[in-house]
This record gives sequence, structure tokens and C-alpha cells, in this order.
Amino acid sequence: MKRLAWLANGLFAASLGPCLAPHGWEVQARPVAGERFFTWDDLTAFFGFAPDALVYGDKSSAPFLLGLESYPCPTVFHCIDSHIHSWYPLYAQAFDLCCVSLGDHLPRFAAGRLDASRLLWSPPFAAPADVPREAAKTLDMVFVGKDDPALTPFRSALLARLRQRFAGFASRTGDFRAIFPTARLVLNIAEGGDMNYRLFEALGCGCALVTPRIGHGQDTLFTDGEDYFLYDQEDFEGLCALVDSLLADPARRRRVAASGLAKIDAGHRAEHRARAFADWFAAQPLDALVAGRLATTDVVHGRSLRPLYLHWAEALSGTPAARIYLDAAKGGRH
Repeated sequence: MKRLAWLANGLFAASLGPCLAPHGWEVQARPVAGERFFTWDDLTAFFGFAPDALVYGDKSSAPFLLGLESYPCPTVFHCIDSHIHSWYPLYAQAFDLCCVSLGDHLPRFAAGRLDASRLLWSPPFAAPADVPREAAKTLDMVFVGKDDPALTPFRSALLARLRQRFAGFASRTGDFRAIFPTARLVLNIAEGGDMNYRLFEALGCGCALVTPRIGHGQDTLFTDGEDYFLYDQEDFEGLCALVDSLLADPARRRRVAASGLAKIDAGHRAEHRARAFADWFAAQPLDALVAGRLATTDVVHGRSLRPLYLHWAEALSGTPAARIYLDAAKGGRH
């Protein structure tokens, strides 16, 4: 069996082994604690073997894979936060393959070495633990997540207005799986306009979800008024009118929540994303992709990695990481 090493954010890696086993692969996943850098030798020591393929699960950090252009195995970037990091499409060109969570961003990733065949739209999903729970409904509507005016100003302002408008609304932090069942409605907010994991988590927990109208393929996965309830984030009064109507109609809430849960169970859990990845990955000409990259390491480094290393060396000036990035920009530590 060949060994696929999944690094950092595990995403659906726990469900991937059974999907790749028929293709002759086993999967080992390891998280990365804190900030650290990896050369190829570091990776082999970290996993305890030389990977036959490497997947980097996006942990929303500065680039930390050094000498990536020269890694001797197929490399995959599973990108989540392209709505936060505008440099991700450039970084992705140093990999052989790329999964993109936000559908509308796919064209940005297809602008260099990666053509459409080497890109996979891999939307968020519900985890196996995201399932309905029974609890007394003590809240009309709840939002679970960070409420920090400095980091999420739009979200915090909206939450404050909703608390003033609805006595039965609350924003919470903590275990969303335990909190969601205590509310008649669950609110999702997409400050960055992204199709986030909370959407899938809430539906997977069987909630009546009120979530923003966005792009990224959301409308191809779910239907407004059938699986969830959509609102425009810039229309506060429209949101309030929707909430009022839903609080007055328990049967409608239950019907739509059941439909949303059924859609999740049918096609949007970790096992579904793992199966799609396995089929796509196994169909790739992996040896040819690696050979093509290794024949053009100078180009890959010069066009994709060197500009990013120089950027981060400047952004982190005066730190040990800045020196590492400068060395990497010169071709050092490979």
C-alpha cells in the first residue's frame, strides 16, 4: 500500500482511508501544533516515513512547506480560507493538485499551472458528530461563534442589533452541538461572504437554519425555503421579518429542518467529500504531474514561492521566521 500523509487540518482525512484503500492507498493524518516549518526531511521525520503523496489541509497560516517545488511525491493543497488569504491562488501553483472550498474562487486557481482537471470543488461538510439532539427550546434564535468587534465588526454589530430586537435571541460560544438544540432557529453569518462550515454543521444537527444569501455554489446544494431560510446580510429589516414569520410557524420550521438534514445525510457529510476526493485523486496522472513539476522547479519557485517568501520575510521583519523566508526565497533549506 502506498501512504498518503495528510498534514495540519484533518478535514475529512478520517473518512478517507476506506475510500482510497481500493486504489492501493492508506492514509495517515497528523495535525501541526503552533508555527513551524517543514522541509522534505522534516516531513519524513514528522510522519515516520517518506510519503508517497502529501495533502496539506489548510490551517490558515503563512506558508511553512519549504522546498515544496522539489518534493518527490504528489502534493495537494486543500484550500479553505481563500476569502481571507488573497495569495492562496498563487501558492496553489506550487502544488500538483488543489481542492477549493469556495466555488466562485475556482477560476482564480486555474490561472497558472493548475488547469480545471487538477482542481476539485470540495465544499464544507458536516462531521459525523453533527447530528440532531433533543433539548428543551429555551431560545427563539441563537448564534454560536466569536463576537469580537475588533475581529468581526459586521458580525458584532448585527448581533447587537438582533439582541435589541429579539428578547429571545442570544449569541453564545462553546459546544454548538449542545447549544443548537436549545433554539427554535439557528442564525449563521458569513462576514467574508464565504460558504462556511457552520451552514453544514447546523443543517447536520437538524436545525431550522437562517443563513445569508451568498454565492460559491450554495444554491446548487440547497434550496431556499426547502432546506434552509435565506436572508440578505445588508437587509436588517428583511431578516427581522423573516425571523418573525418563522417563529410564528413551527410546522414550517420543522419541515425545512428535516429537509436540510436529509440533504446533508444524502450528500454533504465527511464521507461524501472523502469519496469525491478519492475518485478524483486516483484518476490523476500522478507520476506525470510530479515529473512535470520536478522538471521546472526553478520556474515553480520563481513564479509562485519566491514572491510569497519575500512578502512574508518583509511582513515578519526582525523575527527568526523572516530569516527562514529569506533563505527560502534564495533557494535555501531545500
